[in-house]
Amino acid sequence: MSRLHSPGLTLPARVFENSLNHSASSSVTVLESSSLHLSDLNREIADDEARMEMYGGDDVRDPPQLCHKKKAEQISSEPSPVTWDDFDPQNPQHWSRLRKWLLTILISVMTINHIRSSAPTSATSRIMEQFSISSEIADLITSVFLLGYVFGPFVSGPGSEMFGRKPVLAVSMTLYTLFILGQALAPNIQTLLVTRFFSGFFAVAPLSIGGGLLADIWPADGRGPATSLFTASVFLGPVLGPLVGGFVAESSLKWNFIFWIMFMFAAASTLLMLVFLPETYAPVLLQKKARRLRKQAITPEAKQAIFAEHEKQDFKFSALVHRTLFRPFQMLLLEPILVLVTIYLSVVYGVLYALFEALPIIFIERHGFTLSQNGLVFIGVGIGSTLGAALNYYFSIVFPPAEYRLYGAMVGAPALVIGAFWLGWTGEYTSVPWAAPAVATIVLGFAISLIFMSFLSYLIDTYLMYSASAFAANTAVRSAVGAAFPLFTVQILLLAPSPFLFYKYGARIRAGSKFAPCIDLKIAKELESEERHRVKLEQV
Repeated sequence: MSRLHSPGLTLPARVFENSLNHSASSSVTVLESSSLHLSDLNREIADDEARMEMYGGDDVRDPPQLCHKKKAEQISSEPSPVTWDDFDPQNPQHWSRLRKWLLTILISVMTINHIRSSAPTSATSRIMEQFSISSEIADLITSVFLLGYVFGPFVSGPGSEMFGRKPVLAVSMTLYTLFILGQALAPNIQTLLVTRFFSGFFAVAPLSIGGGLLADIWPADGRGPATSLFTASVFLGPVLGPLVGGFVAESSLKWNFIFWIMFMFAAASTLLMLVFLPETYAPVLLQKKARRLRKQAITPEAKQAIFAEHEKQDFKFSALVHRTLFRPFQMLLLEPILVLVTIYLSVVYGVLYALFEALPIIFIERHGFTLSQNGLVFIGVGIGSTLGAALNYYFSIVFPPAEYRLYGAMVGAPALVIGAFWLGWTGEYTSVPWAAPAVATIVLGFAISLIFMSFLSYLIDTYLMYSASAFAANTAVRSAVGAAFPLFTVQILLLAPSPFLFYKYGARIRAGSKFAPCIDLKIAKELESEERHRVKLEQV
């Protein structure tokens, strides 16, 4: 029974134990039938879990059609690729918990570089004065950065699939850092906007690859807390941006000093990554292992028999386009769970970026705050995000079925509606003390963090080896919405029941999905079949 709550490979064997008490031929027939079902299920689940362990969320193979599944005798006759040895220390899944947590913190720090997206908003007036531009053009400074987020995942994703996590992160972070330098030295608005776009294009790499990296090193039963920390960093960066930018914009320093601060933080993050981040993508590591074994092989036949599955994959341009462009949007069209989650997270993401426009109106224009004081208000969002991360950590300690990941969103969804109306009503009137809308930012931060952590964990546990494609589609749509700065209070109210609906009907929806492996549902179904066989055996 433990299999329902554990990622292990062993199925319950009660049907075999019960059969020892029955010797009738009918019992043997039932037992043999059950054994065949268990064997097929074991093989199917073992294949799903092996591919999840090898590819994380970046499986290069599309889900097999039932009519194309190979028979056991066909599989056994084919040469086997190089795999991990038992307790292989080179397998990222077998690294120590301390090492895994250090890598989780490192990728989270790299993701906190999101500060770059919102920090310049505090210096908008000084940039307008410097380049003699309108407020609409100035708003593009953030929008083009997020527009880079739309296209970036479709390059960093397949790049990490071909070459591994570290090379793509190294190139992306280095180029991102250099483009920040271009922003600090920009002589005109055109240069600033172009460098902002490419900065966002490369900056999205830790965000788009981070989920796959966590899947590389963490098994499902330990991934929840790590995902909570990583997801918290996704929006802690934008929250810290106005805080840093406000103090710089209000000081005697030039507006471009904001970009110099971002440059220093990005350079430090890149240096830490280059020194301490190892390769974690199992197919690339196994490819290196196969090369070592071929060098050790004596005969040409032995060398030819040694290969890694990654070496057999189709990395032609057409195949890459299929996996990186066609598959994500195919999932977005065919997967109801991904569609609704993407819509909801896009709305929530839009609310987060709308705060950068709404809070200055509330606190600067109506309550007379300075830029630095307005930046301090964003600490409330950070406090709420921290509280949300702590609560989500509690929800994610135990490895559950995918729908159990929705507890956080079930708390966060109504809290987001409350926080949005609280901020809107109290921020509208100057007669209301400034503390009232300031406290509302804590509720908003709490809600946003819970919703993001909960739903992103839900996508990982739902799509497993295809979660990278789900994340690519989700990130692209979400960033496009964020680039438009919408304030969707009505849509928030309409979408608030989403986590509750998924909690009740999510398993049924996953059962009809092409891309969701549904390992827990397969086991539950087999346990029901096993119970029916046991009843039949007792009746004989």
